[in-house]
Amino acid sequence: MAIGLIGRKKGMTQIFSEKGELVPVTAIEAGPCVVTQIKTEENDGYEAVKLGFEKVKAKSLNKPELGLFDKHDLEPRKYLREFKADIDEYEVGDEIDINLFSPGDKVDVSGITRGKGFSGNIKRHGHSTGPATHGFGLDRAPGSVGALGPERVFKDQKMPGRMGHNRTTIKNLKVMRIIPERDVLLVKGSIPGPEKGIVEIRRTN
Repeated sequence: MAIGLIGRKKGMTQIFSEKGELVPVTAIEAGPCVVTQIKTEENDGYEAVKLGFEKVKAKSLNKPELGLFDKHDLEPRKYLREFKADIDEYEVGDEIDINLFSPGDKVDVSGITRGKGFSGNIKRHGHSTGPATHGFGLDRAPGSVGALGPERVFKDQKMPGRMGHNRTTIKNLKVMRIIPERDVLLVKGSIPGPEKGIVEIRRTN
């Protein structure tokens, strides 16, 4: 059995549980995905199944990308992701849909967080500001970053820089509801990334 799907974040809403509790959920358009390639220990050094999500016109892909689909006579897919699985259970061309999951299942959702551009040390790391009075003038500066002895900046020093746009995984999210006719999966809580962002949904080990 496959352990994951590729999906697209649709946004957040709220539903009522069977006990009448109001539960915040994230709607994910999950699949259907098609098996585009089987990775084997002999050829690739590891075993995995590569899935494709969301049909795309052939002219939108370059020749190397299109060659993968032409080789197996498959419709081109825009997004490709690999999932660890028992490769004996799959063949190229197999389609995996949202029925892979059931309400009550626990899943791990991976995605790219919102990018926030270049940010200062106060916003990025939560540092405190300096004095705001008596003409101090450096109330939002990072302060000293070096040392007199080593005369260098230590590794992993918290400094201004790019914030966000990192791959993040939220674990043990509960599947609250499945809407098969719309390929929509409702999971409890929030997941990484903006609306319409691509995510990977995997079974929790």
